[in-house]
Amino acid sequence: MNHADSEDILATAAGWRAAGELVAVATVTETWGSSPRPAGSRLAVTKSGKMAGSVSGGCIEGAVADAAMQTIETGTPQLLDFGISHERAWEVGLACGGKVKVFVEKLL
Repeated sequence: MNHADSEDILATAAGWRAAGELVAVATVTETWGSSPRPAGSRLAVTKSGKMAGSVSGGCIEGAVADAAMQTIETGTPQLLDFGISHERAWEVGLACGGKVKVFVEKLL
């Protein structure tokens, strides 16, 4: 993800917030091994269900969106940690393991 893409997500989130939406922003802070999105990737989520950007895709994206809704409600930031070891990855039929950490915060 380049810097401009990340800034576009923040601009979109700021626009939603300015229009009165409650918004949370999730940012990939760390990756290890196989990860679909690099550090710095962002996802913005509104209480009404709008989303822009991506932090991973698949199951992780849904879990991050759920955490964003919780953060919107509580105002409490979260650091989410997702991953699977190389050994466990082979057991469940995946070719590689990986980890990703995502920080979720409410946009004020």
